[in-house]
Amino acid sequence: MDAEIGVGTSETRTVTVDKDRTIDFMGEECRVYATPSLIRDIEHTCRDLIFDRTPDGTDSVGTLVSITHTAPTLLNMDVSITVTVVEREGPRVVFEIVGTDPLDTICKGRHERFIVDVEKTKSRLLAKAAKVRGA
Repeated sequence: MDAEIGVGTSETRTVTVDKDRTIDFMGEECRVYATPSLIRDIEHTCRDLIFDRTPDGTDSVGTLVSITHTAPTLLNMDVSITVTVVEREGPRVVFEIVGTDPLDTICKGRHERFIVDVEKTKSRLLAKAAKVRGA
C-alpha cells in the first residue's frame, strides 16, 4: 500500500457542532455534541487521510473504535479532531485520536481501518446481498 501513510502521519479537521450533531436529552437550550456524531466525524477524518494518500480504486473501512468522550461540547462550538497514525501493518492502519473544543479536551482514543480494493469489496457485498435474497 502507499508509503505516505506511515507512523506519524497526522491530520486535523475542525467541525462546527451543528444541530444535527447534537442530542437534546437535557432540553433544547442544552444541546451537546452526540457521541455517535463525534465518532462519525472521527471516522470521516481518518478515512479522508487514507483516501487522499492511496491509489484510485482503493478506500478504507473502519473495524474498531475505542473512544472516551470526556467533556460536552455545546451547539455551535468548533471541535478540532486530530488523527495520527500510530501503527501501520500492510492494509491495517491504527490511529490515535484527540478531540478538543476551545475549552476542553473532549475525547481521546483509537480507531482502526483497513485499506481495501473497492471492486473486490463491492463483489463481496453483492455476493452477500444475493445470499440474503436467496434465503
